[in-house]
Amino acid sequence: MADQGISLRELDPRDRYKLLCGVVVPRPIALVTTLDENGAVNAAPFSFFNVFSESPALIVLGLQHKPDHSPKDTTRNIHRDGEFVVHMVDEALSGAMNDCAVDFPSGDSEVAATGLATLPSTDVKVPRLAAAPFALECRRHVVLNFSPDRELLVGEVLRIHAREGLVDEANMYVDLDAYRPIGRMFGNLYTTQRETFALARESHAQWLARTKELKDA
Repeated sequence: MADQGISLRELDPRDRYKLLCGVVVPRPIALVTTLDENGAVNAAPFSFFNVFSESPALIVLGLQHKPDHSPKDTTRNIHRDGEFVVHMVDEALSGAMNDCAVDFPSGDSEVAATGLATLPSTDVKVPRLAAAPFALECRRHVVLNFSPDRELLVGEVLRIHAREGLVDEANMYVDLDAYRPIGRMFGNLYTTQRETFALARESHAQWLARTKELKDA
């Protein structure tokens, strides 16, 4: 069967964005709070986001600039203070997350506009959102600049706040049925994570034994 070999270098940036966002799915969503220079709480969603390492505990966040190449509020605030809180988004928080994507004027607090309640953080001065199932207090580790429009932020996770009932601390197991996270697809599409299936990871010896049984059957 023939495949399509699409050279990304030959596509304009908008088409690259559409293709990558349609291929790499679903993506977790980070609803990030920061503080502006006047102490107002900014909140913005990011789907170019993931966990990167457990030792040290690191997350990565793709920061996009404005069309004139000036930094958006989240980027500017992290450049200045180096602190932020990443909130995971569940089904209940999805509407408020989408409201935080509205292009409010710079300096307007999305948290205040949407009526989201906040709680104090422990290790950073940036408040966290009370409605979030998980809140990750983070400090800037390093920022890599790749173009006038894109930066890669690596942040160290200092502390995780979990809604009661989501984590069994005896084995650090997360109750997915209670969590109900959503993922970003592309365009205006999102997905729930209600249907799952398990694939056990085998050792090489187990794989050899299983494949031998299949050949001998």
